[in-house]
Amino acid sequence: MAQLWGGRFTKETDRDVYLFNASIDFDKRLYAQDIEGSIAHATMLCKQGILTEQEKNDILNGLSQIKSELEDGSLVITDAFEDIHSFVEATLTERIGDAGKKLHTGRSRNDQVALDMKLYIREQVLETDALLKDFQKILLRVMEENTETYMPGFTHLQKAQPVTLAHHFGAYFEMFKRDRSRMRDIAKRMNTCPLGAGALAGTTYPLDRDLTASLLGFDAPTLNSMDSVSDRDYLIEYLSALSTVMMHLSRFAEETILWNSNEYGFVEIDDAFSTGSSIMPQKKNPDIAELVRGKTGRVYGHLIAMLVSMKGLPLAYNKDMQEDKEGTFDAIDTTKECLTMFMQMIDTMKFRKDVMERSAMMGFTNATDAADYLVKKGMPFRDAHSVIGRLVLTCIDKGKSIDELSLAELKEICDLFEDDIYEAVSLKTCVERRLTVGAPGIGAMKQVIEAYREYLKEE
Repeated sequence: MAQLWGGRFTKETDRDVYLFNASIDFDKRLYAQDIEGSIAHATMLCKQGILTEQEKNDILNGLSQIKSELEDGSLVITDAFEDIHSFVEATLTERIGDAGKKLHTGRSRNDQVALDMKLYIREQVLETDALLKDFQKILLRVMEENTETYMPGFTHLQKAQPVTLAHHFGAYFEMFKRDRSRMRDIAKRMNTCPLGAGALAGTTYPLDRDLTASLLGFDAPTLNSMDSVSDRDYLIEYLSALSTVMMHLSRFAEETILWNSNEYGFVEIDDAFSTGSSIMPQKKNPDIAELVRGKTGRVYGHLIAMLVSMKGLPLAYNKDMQEDKEGTFDAIDTTKECLTMFMQMIDTMKFRKDVMERSAMMGFTNATDAADYLVKKGMPFRDAHSVIGRLVLTCIDKGKSIDELSLAELKEICDLFEDDIYEAVSLKTCVERRLTVGAPGIGAMKQVIEAYREYLKEE
């Protein structure tokens, strides 16, 4: 059992206690960040005269070789080591001798793991942002192709007013814009370097923390050593942002599941992203969307677990903080996988435009426009509202949409109706008259689409 702290103890740690305490099974994914941080630390130690040039070169060459061998599989991380830090240091010392033992000078595992996690999360934040951008490109492509694809808009899951598929997908584009904004905020706020904070009170060695911060791409070193090793705010912020991404995906998944049902029939999911039934041969199930919806709760759970773990911890470092990794890693993997699978499903999905348009007509989504028509003829809106309510009841009784009634049938309800009612309640007219910023009218949508194109170019 390879440990870095045995000098104080007279008995070997119980094997079960050792395994319970160890983190190598999950923190081994931080090997690249641990090596990157060690290279910067050794470079700084040499500049400060704490390491010789030869010792620095031996350490850097040794660390680079370890990383290379880990990546090509010729070196394997085993549970003979307590954590990734002890694995890297022990392997380095075995290869280059006493110079390897000097690598830890002026450093604690507390600031080391804080650094590794920050480096890893910073990278993951950028990767999540890139996936969101890829999804936005798919959404924009669908929007560009469907500015005149009419469909019902809903409130309370009831058909409300006509919109377009472009307008509907634009709502998700906006959600992902906010998600990306959160990612950029996190990346900016977390970009301070904890290396050099030591266990909690800094060190007596003359470290140049500005240099290590610069070498590692941070804006500056952290300014309080106790906070440096006990801060997990950036993890909580990232988990919160991932939870919001998953919430948006889950809403999208729920609509996809509804739209894919026989009752709606708005979309057909590609066979590659569907499954069948073991007993019912006619079934084509939206499993990808359902799994995304289900995995959302899993990501939420990791956020809550992190908040609960941190809520009662005194300063500074406590072993409880080791619990920050497994849940965070799983939340990251889950969200990235869900984004990847869901965007591919949307990219290959077929939209049944005729069904969408018919649904909008039979759902009386043009009823508000019919009321507005009567208002323009001089009728008070409240009276017009009542007239159109009776009109809808008539349509339901006859199994027709408003535009399918004859003028004679319309006049039986209100003599203000004339031939121009049919143009007034057509879906094209209902949608295209809505030209305020953010509305579904084709003119307004084209402006938004152009703004989205520019937005994606700027990122």
